[in-house]
Amino acid sequence: MHDLIFRGATLYDGSGGPPRVADLAVSGGVISAIDAPGVIVADGAREIDGAGCWLTPGFVDVHTHYDGQVSWDAELAPSALNGVTTVVTGSCGVGFAPCAPHQRADLIALMEGVEDIPGSALAEGIQWAWQSFPEYLDAIAGTPRTIDVLCMVPHDALRVFVMGERALRAEAATQADLGAMRALLREALIAGAAGFSTGRTDNHRSASGACTPAHEVQAEELVALAKAFDGLGHGVLQAVSDFDLLRDPGAFDAEFDVLEAMFAAAPGHRASLSWIQREPGAGQVRQIQARVEAATERGLQLRLQTAPRGIGVLLGLEATFHPFIGHPTYRAMHGLPLAERVAKLRDPAVKAQILSEAPGRVSGDGTAIPPLADLMLARIEQIAFRLFVMAEQPDYEPPLSASLGARARALGAPALSVIYDALLEDEGRALLYFPIFNYAPGDLSDVAQMMQHPAALFGLGDAGAHVGTICDYAFPTFALDWWGLRRPTGRLPIERLVELLSGRNAEHMGLNDRGRLAVGLRADLNLIDPAALRLSRPVLVADLPAGGRRLHQAASGLRLTVKSGEIIAQDGVLTGARPGGLVRLGA
Repeated sequence: MHDLIFRGATLYDGSGGPPRVADLAVSGGVISAIDAPGVIVADGAREIDGAGCWLTPGFVDVHTHYDGQVSWDAELAPSALNGVTTVVTGSCGVGFAPCAPHQRADLIALMEGVEDIPGSALAEGIQWAWQSFPEYLDAIAGTPRTIDVLCMVPHDALRVFVMGERALRAEAATQADLGAMRALLREALIAGAAGFSTGRTDNHRSASGACTPAHEVQAEELVALAKAFDGLGHGVLQAVSDFDLLRDPGAFDAEFDVLEAMFAAAPGHRASLSWIQREPGAGQVRQIQARVEAATERGLQLRLQTAPRGIGVLLGLEATFHPFIGHPTYRAMHGLPLAERVAKLRDPAVKAQILSEAPGRVSGDGTAIPPLADLMLARIEQIAFRLFVMAEQPDYEPPLSASLGARARALGAPALSVIYDALLEDEGRALLYFPIFNYAPGDLSDVAQMMQHPAALFGLGDAGAHVGTICDYAFPTFALDWWGLRRPTGRLPIERLVELLSGRNAEHMGLNDRGRLAVGLRADLNLIDPAALRLSRPVLVADLPAGGRRLHQAASGLRLTVKSGEIIAQDGVLTGARPGGLVRLGA
């Protein structure tokens, strides 16, 4: 007897194979039957008409930052409302376990700076019920959840736990330090941790502007930690790096050698790198691709986490950042309600004063101005050609002719003046889209090639992070809508997109019970109406602890999302079901 039957949907099974129209039945939380339309007998099951809709596996997001949020939030709604039924936390080397009580403030400051999560929200929201990583897993496991969660061990937290202030000063680890970190990592893996992550990018800074503790550790430390995987049948490694391409393009191979040494020290374990197109073009994309292909030929199981669109930020008067946030005149009004700020900013004298000022290093709320401010203001005339006003139905592949730089050129006005005026549109609620990475040619043509590469993994959405600057957790909805349906040219097959979102990511993480539509696998499913698939413009909502604000982007077209046989979301609303929880690998 079945619990649920989907009738006549077009099944994309997560394997990358062609779709087919079929019925699919669910019983006891697993897929119990798949057959031609009309063959499966109802036996009292609830039947759902899927005609005209896609039925896919639930999506697996391998790159999130819910590390703190997962301790107070059982829903993880941003992901669950975009068809994601399994998330992996602990990306990029940052997180909150292991952590001694006196180190909590340091890790909060690190996450606040690196991932743009309000420190006040983290301080009030995190339920510190752990010190060790196994205790962290136990704390996460104690709450029924909407979706499943896997946790990687973050390098920065591990380093601070063992080395204390020496880690915050980025000192080299001693042999005793290495032994202690390796033992703790292995303990975490045996307890069910999904893997280990490290971050090596200049873009990641603490709230004070300091580099992350593991930012430039030597290969010796990474190799020592990778040896914690010896003899274990589970666990992945993940890394993000600039490859020193912006500071010293000639250092690329040396940096890749460091990461490859870490991956090679954990033979038989899968690994992934963030794959991002940085300015000025696609050369570095090809460099990374060539090294990964060569490493794969030597037997490394190395993949490239790839985003489906430009990676950038949203600027606005309500967002975390905009170009005038450090200007003294603006800093003086930063704490005013939006309507009052807009009224003042519309005064021509105030505008003239702000445009004449040099920015300071501190914003109106006392936080350090991020490095992005220096980048923008130093090159504002060029960057303006990568700045776009976001419409109600966002265009994530806008032509450069629609940029604020093009508008300024047409008006014969300074770019900074035009940007100032654009921020005041829609009563100050306007958002400006600035794709920093993956948009060098002014379109997504290079991204298309990256997504089709055999080593590609779908990732980098950073769900749970960058809450006031980036809203990329809706990558799954965007990918299916834009790449599968609405892009004027160069669309990708739906079956390839679904494979990237589900089966491929599940296989990479070692999740053999999900990611595909097959009898006996977990019934994690999405029923999608392609005619209604859309994203709206993000808005700021104050739903974090301590009144913290985050960007929320509504998605339409996802009729139903099913987790372990239970409907958890219907037409953009969570049902309250909690069939998810912690997934321990190898346990």
